[in-house]
Amino acid sequence: MQNKRALLSVSDKTGILTFAQELEALGYEILSTGGTKRFLEDNGVAITPVGDVTGFPEILDGRVKTLHPMIHGGLLGRPADPNHVQQMTEHGIHPISVVCVNLYPFRETVSKADVAYQDAIENIDIGGPAMLRASAKNHESVTVITDAADYDVVIEELKTQGETAFKTRRRLAAKVFRHTAAYDALIAGYLTEQAEETFPEQLTFTYELQQPLRYGENPHQNAAFYKSPLGSDFSLANSRQLHGKELSYNNIQDANAALQIIKEFKEAAAVAVKHMNPCGIGVGTGAADAFRKAYAADPTSIFGGIIALNRPVDREAADELSKLFLEIIIAPSFEQEALDKLTEKKNVRLLTIPFEQKRQDRWNSVSVEGGLLLQDADAKGYEDATIEVATDRKPTEDELAALKLGWAAVKHVKSNAIVVASKDATLGVGAGQMNRVGAAKIALEQAGEQAKGAAMASDAFFPMNDTVELAARYGITAIIQPGGSKKDQDSIDMANAHGIAMVFTGIRHFKH
Repeated sequence: MQNKRALLSVSDKTGILTFAQELEALGYEILSTGGTKRFLEDNGVAITPVGDVTGFPEILDGRVKTLHPMIHGGLLGRPADPNHVQQMTEHGIHPISVVCVNLYPFRETVSKADVAYQDAIENIDIGGPAMLRASAKNHESVTVITDAADYDVVIEELKTQGETAFKTRRRLAAKVFRHTAAYDALIAGYLTEQAEETFPEQLTFTYELQQPLRYGENPHQNAAFYKSPLGSDFSLANSRQLHGKELSYNNIQDANAALQIIKEFKEAAAVAVKHMNPCGIGVGTGAADAFRKAYAADPTSIFGGIIALNRPVDREAADELSKLFLEIIIAPSFEQEALDKLTEKKNVRLLTIPFEQKRQDRWNSVSVEGGLLLQDADAKGYEDATIEVATDRKPTEDELAALKLGWAAVKHVKSNAIVVASKDATLGVGAGQMNRVGAAKIALEQAGEQAKGAAMASDAFFPMNDTVELAARYGITAIIQPGGSKKDQDSIDMANAHGIAMVFTGIRHFKH
């Protein structure tokens, strides 16, 4: 009687030697090809080359080696089907009951900044996915493995039961189809990008589990955090947690919002976020100075907030940060003295993130019931704007600095959005109101006396002059807005009447 057969062909050799030795001890004949064959033979495992089974050598630089009826018949034949058994016997095809395959490293290849197109193409696996899909389809009788984490459970069941349980084979088959689907999604995404197609007729994404979460927005909702394998480097998915409790669903949403804002600043900056809106932004000479200004912007809302800084946290900054209850502090790094100070607080989460931007997500996606909305990421900043001074008076240098800060901030505030700012901090934030004058009122009231001589930023144009009129009453001296309303002149006239400098950008920053 022929031995039971296993086929092993892996690019990732982790654990494969022990797995092969265990199979050999259980009486399996092991088929293999290429580098896996050489690796196992060099370590004393007896191997039957796939070419001995097919009667055909590897050809076309290894592109064709397992695509053969002697292999795929062994994978797809059903031992319980008399007709299949008859045909397999007639053609000398022996069943293959264990298959272990992982694929060419396409992801790792295209992750390289200088990858050549031809190298990417050569790392598209063909035979591997074909074997995996065939084996997974026939999981009624074939155990198929694509992840080294599953080696031990397979060997244990083979040892104790003589075969794997159907439940295990079905679980592994589902894992295979997820794996090949993800692999194909990465290839499709790469080639679509190379072909410069914007919105293809079908869109495929893949994500990898980063961590299960305790719950979602509310305790009755299950949730998990997934990572895009080729996503932005400068992202929460690439953070490293140094201290504190596990991140929650809402923590991740808020921390992501803080990161998007801090990206806007080259100078030392601190951003405080609450419920995905900035409650304070400060720029200064370093982390401590910037944080003090962000705190002063809204010392009430910052309680229990998320802080992002774009400079290393030193002991001076840590002393300031430790005075408050904060959920998360994000920075490029923490000096040891700062870490010692901040870790005295048991629950605060400390995250480091690679702030160098090597790869950035091109798209923003939002799920809607039954579908997905996709758009370009809003990467436009002040330097992309077509600045036009619409009023008689031009802004001063200090006013211009305040307008720039306000414009960077208002981009990340839920619409309708108004931000009041000085040259180094936000002073008031009006977010998510049903009308613009309502958002302005909130921001101006929060700024209070500090609004005198300050700048105001709006995410969209003014359809009426009432927002300008309200700003004038609070002492605002400069305004930045996109322009483009049919009634722009009404707002310009109102600004001129109060000596306000108004700048148009030509760029709108709605954030729904």
